[in-house]
Amino acid sequence: MSTEVINKVTASHKATRRRHLLSLLIGLVFALTIYPTKANAQIIGDLEAKIPFQFHAGNTKFPAGEYRIHVLDNSDLTMMEISSMDGSVSALFQVREADSNSEPTKTELLFNKYGNRYFLAKMFDEGNPSGAQVSESGYEKRISQQTAMEGQTHVSARHGKKQGK
Repeated sequence: MSTEVINKVTASHKATRRRHLLSLLIGLVFALTIYPTKANAQIIGDLEAKIPFQFHAGNTKFPAGEYRIHVLDNSDLTMMEISSMDGSVSALFQVREADSNSEPTKTELLFNKYGNRYFLAKMFDEGNPSGAQVSESGYEKRISQQTAMEGQTHVSARHGKKQGK
């Protein structure tokens, strides 16, 4: 008889724990659905730009020319690729979200300028204050310690067609 009582009490405790776990799970799901999340860098589609000076993107040095920039598929908006329009040079670089103080009036690329060196720093779509900021490379960090930044240079960009389409 005492074994039956113990089994009933154990079953009752298990049922109570299941209800508590279920309540906790429902509460967690509810909290996650109402919690505001911030979107990642929002560059939609390909950007194309004619860059009139030599520059660095990620760990790669590029000559002046025409370039295409796009978010890598399946990178959850954290990796982008830049490639020359003729396909002769390309590089991958990491990005994170960047916010503009105001809504950009045009789609543009921003370059940090140190002496005669330019580093791709940010990208914004027209009318969207949420853009992409390029993670600073080791080379840019070294240059920024040796040379004061002279400011940022803006280069107009436009939306282009994705390669292969």
